[in-house]
Amino acid sequence: MSDVTAVNNLVEKYTQLKQEISKVIIGQDEAVSFTLLSIFCGGHSLLIGVPGLAKTLLVNTVSDALGLGFKRIQFTPDLMPSDILGSEILDENRQFKFIKGPIFSNIILADEINRTPPKTQAALLEAMQERSVTVTGHHYKLDLPFFVLATQNPIEQEGTYPLPEAQLDRFMFSINLEYPTFEEEVQVVKSTTSNAQATVNSLFSAEEIVAIQKLIRKVPVADNVVEYAVRLVGKTRPKSDQAPELIQKYIDWGAGPRASQNLILAAKAHAVINKKYSPDIEDVQAVAVPILSHRIVKNYKAEAEGITVKQIIESLF
Repeated sequence: MSDVTAVNNLVEKYTQLKQEISKVIIGQDEAVSFTLLSIFCGGHSLLIGVPGLAKTLLVNTVSDALGLGFKRIQFTPDLMPSDILGSEILDENRQFKFIKGPIFSNIILADEINRTPPKTQAALLEAMQERSVTVTGHHYKLDLPFFVLATQNPIEQEGTYPLPEAQLDRFMFSINLEYPTFEEEVQVVKSTTSNAQATVNSLFSAEEIVAIQKLIRKVPVADNVVEYAVRLVGKTRPKSDQAPELIQKYIDWGAGPRASQNLILAAKAHAVINKKYSPDIEDVQAVAVPILSHRIVKNYKAEAEGITVKQIIESLF
């Protein structure tokens, strides 16, 4: 099958995939699109939203529709690294035997990831970056495809441990879920207070997802688009010569090179699902906010004046 045919097939299946997910998830179109984009790129996503916005249901529905293995880990203050990775036990023959933890699945839902101490958060770092884990000196490869989709509640910050910058940088997208519109909320209430149960059909296999990730990487990109992405990320760094006045005034730290890599990868995926065979500058701009927002640190002036990271990023276009 040629790459062009593969792209056309993906566009068709992507439309069907969105329809399957919309049987259960009402609204949240942007959040669903970015979550699927991160999966097609092989990246991880952080879903941020107040309780009750279907963050967990979204991840569960996506994994059903993609036909991937799914495990949910509820992050709590007493969760230990071994509860995620697994541990060695003595079997009946007094031999050490490794019992795999929930990390050994395709899609990991890290629910309320900021409720657990840094030691346990760090247990995910190697898995997210290397797609492998090390337990008591032994190295174990994770099954591919592998994604961490983490959720975070932005309002109830008592008893939480903010994610370190190094871990935030491992997430390709930071996706904000908004409140539903009046019409969407009416639909949500109707569908969740009756006996009707929507069944989500699985449209892909693990092998097909891996093939899509390879296809996305093969998409050609013009030099001017790569330069635009790198320049855009460079502008977020307040000490850079190209940083505009707004950045110097409101930002403490800008995004690193991983942001530039992710911008291009996500722009490729965004182009493909819109039936384009190469991304342009509009594709980079379409994915810039969720890719850059968690990599930029605002200063106290921005907080005091109510300037949002989204406003700052959009001012750079």
